[in-house]
Amino acid sequence: MRPVIICGGIGTKVWPLSRRSNPKHFLPLLKGKSLFQYNVKSLRLKFKPSEIYVQTTPNQALIAQHQVPSIPKKNYFIEPEMRNQGPATGFMAAKLFKEDPDDPFFLVQVDDLREPPRMFIKTIEECERLVKRDKKLITGGFVPKYGVMGVDYLIPGKKLKNTGGIDIYQMKKWIWRGSKEETDQRAQKGLAFVHANHYTWTPRLMLDAYRRHRPDWYNPLQKMIKAFDTPEEERVVRKEYAKMPKGPAEEVTIHELEKGYVIKLPFRWLDIGTWESANEHLKANGYYTPPKNLIQIDSENCFVHAPKKKMVGLVGVKDLAIIDTPDAVLVCKLSQSGRVGEIVKTLEKEDKNNFL
Repeated sequence: MRPVIICGGIGTKVWPLSRRSNPKHFLPLLKGKSLFQYNVKSLRLKFKPSEIYVQTTPNQALIAQHQVPSIPKKNYFIEPEMRNQGPATGFMAAKLFKEDPDDPFFLVQVDDLREPPRMFIKTIEECERLVKRDKKLITGGFVPKYGVMGVDYLIPGKKLKNTGGIDIYQMKKWIWRGSKEETDQRAQKGLAFVHANHYTWTPRLMLDAYRRHRPDWYNPLQKMIKAFDTPEEERVVRKEYAKMPKGPAEEVTIHELEKGYVIKLPFRWLDIGTWESANEHLKANGYYTPPKNLIQIDSENCFVHAPKKKMVGLVGVKDLAIIDTPDAVLVCKLSQSGRVGEIVKTLEKEDKNNFL
């Protein structure tokens, strides 16, 4: 089994702390440690640094190598450009195919927390056993307390037996993100899992699926595989990767999951995607440390980040995200923090790249 940490995004909803030059998964949000460092630490319960892989971009690779220098540079799969997860996942499978086409992989999204880590490792071990035995694509999900918008849902079918105490089901149906009413109904009845990814398969089987469902991705990948470890590798990879249309990996995986498996994740899956989720999860798990120079009067449930020497005073406010950086300040309702990405889009439109 080869765990692959996926870190190529920027985290625009966690602006202004998250920037192109230092995305959210490298920020010291967890008592001085980053999400990237935390995930590596969790994987180290089972894997050596030489057994952990990272898929990322050239700039982010430099940050990652600085934060965790123990992972060999040859274990980094560096995308020539950002073309969404469809091409990126295919590129990962192509790189692993060259090493061992039949050794399973497990994708680890870097901007999430998984607690407790021992159950995360147990999940990886069970996925490895099932993929080697049944050759089925596996993904994961969890039952939400209420309808979660902006996510896809997995409808489980028959429960598998003898899965090491972990609930694993045959996949019944994939539901694309729907209306608030639909998601609330599914959540209340406990009939669906929120898709939390964690794809597990083998490189050979993944590339075969690309051949069947997205030949316009598969054909460039085959040319890259032939060029790996040759003097032409960099030129060919850059040329062929640019030919791959942008798109989500689900354009391949939803077809394969029709006969695949879905795990009811046996650990808490904490998505640090907005300041609201950061406020909820970091505080609940003891990772949040408020600024030392913070005075609150008749104020509650605010997430505050500010430079160490800056004094911050709050009077009569609640449920706010207040993020102060040297060149930008964000103030928003926690419940509206999912819209912070709109600020980033406005900055891009107005060519104010120095704030990105």
